[in-house]
Amino acid sequence: MKIIEKTIESSLLLCALSSIITIFLIIFYILTNGLPLLMKGGIIDFILGTVWMPPYQYGIFPMIIGTVAVTVLALILGFPLGLGCALLISEVAPPGVRNTIRPAIETLAGIPSVIYGFFGLIIIVPLIMNYLGAATGQSVLACGVILAIMILPTIISISEDAIRAVPRELRESSLALGATKWQMISGIVVPTAKSGIIASAVLGMGRAIGETMAVLMVSGNVAMIPDSILSPVEPLTAVIALEWGYAAGEHQQALFAVGAVLMVIIMALNIAIYVAYKKKSMGTRI
Repeated sequence: MKIIEKTIESSLLLCALSSIITIFLIIFYILTNGLPLLMKGGIIDFILGTVWMPPYQYGIFPMIIGTVAVTVLALILGFPLGLGCALLISEVAPPGVRNTIRPAIETLAGIPSVIYGFFGLIIIVPLIMNYLGAATGQSVLACGVILAIMILPTIISISEDAIRAVPRELRESSLALGATKWQMISGIVVPTAKSGIIASAVLGMGRAIGETMAVLMVSGNVAMIPDSILSPVEPLTAVIALEWGYAAGEHQQALFAVGAVLMVIIMALNIAIYVAYKKKSMGTRI
């Protein structure tokens, strides 16, 4: 029996180590291929440069601004909707409604990103062109709307888990003191689940930053700093997917460097998640 337990423990440890080693190998591969160009041209010039003209100039600042713009817009549109849906499912809706909404949300998570891209290209882009007067419709707004829909399952599921983790005694005590259900939700449930809700927003942000195919189809792919939400953009993921097929030499190294910058942004978000959970656990102990 002890031999079996030891074997299972060793297998689990091997699985965990494999995941960690894989992550480090990916980081190592991206950095070793991207660093030569960064060292040659300078990291500051690469990040703050405004002209992307392979194989002569490599400046990704417009792409960083484009990535941030579509991500922030997606969060502005998607986070309130996702949080409201999570509160509806966990606190307000009767079991019948809850059991209908939850599978629908899980279905949203399983739809391939290229389908979202088609939806944006056929529905969202023409609407922006016809009703908002944009030249092409492929814009920050189109990306933001599509990404907002795509991050909904992440925000809803994690927020719902955080809300459900709030102790039942807190709800009952609040209602016993005469609070209405809305006062209980806004004054007790949401503040108590705040760390988990913030984590859902950060994970949704990571999903939005890393999305490629849908963004590639509706962004317009113009490497310029957008001056409005109707301007076309070229996020970091889109330039990698668009140019990798014909890139070679320094151009290929530049795309690896773009990936390295993207990876640093994602790692920063993961650190933010860790800090949020750390604060939550400290609050629980207190």
